[in-house]
Amino acid sequence: MIALLQRVSEASVSVDSRVVGVINKGLLVLVGIEKGDDEAKACRLVERILGYRVFEDAQGKMNLSLKDVQGELLLVSQFTLAADTNKGMRPSFSSAASPDEGEKWFNRAVELCRMQVDVVETGVFGADMKVSLINEGPVTFWLQV
Repeated sequence: MIALLQRVSEASVSVDSRVVGVINKGLLVLVGIEKGDDEAKACRLVERILGYRVFEDAQGKMNLSLKDVQGELLLVSQFTLAADTNKGMRPSFSSAASPDEGEKWFNRAVELCRMQVDVVETGVFGADMKVSLINEGPVTFWLQV
């Protein structure tokens, strides 16, 4: 499983010109599911997303997690994160999970997050989505488990 975390002051996702998820201060997380991902990887990825220290403390150091600052979370599925870009000029998606498996593990990650965070919004799995954000910093991290 792959997560691209972006620290945001606000973010939203729209489908067919309709906003389906919106957050204020928190994390926009693009999530890619790979073949072989399972419950253990979903749990570990969620643990890292919620515990990764990307927010500043009183001394200006990135020392606080989403949970520490009681931030909001917007999760958006993005199978292109699983792309193999090592050869040629066209990405290969052979390592990406099938749509059924991808949706299963994405939904499980959402469920796990909702058990621990008050505000968890999502996009629509498999839809053509438009994502808007104000990235604070900018701060962006790639996590893979």
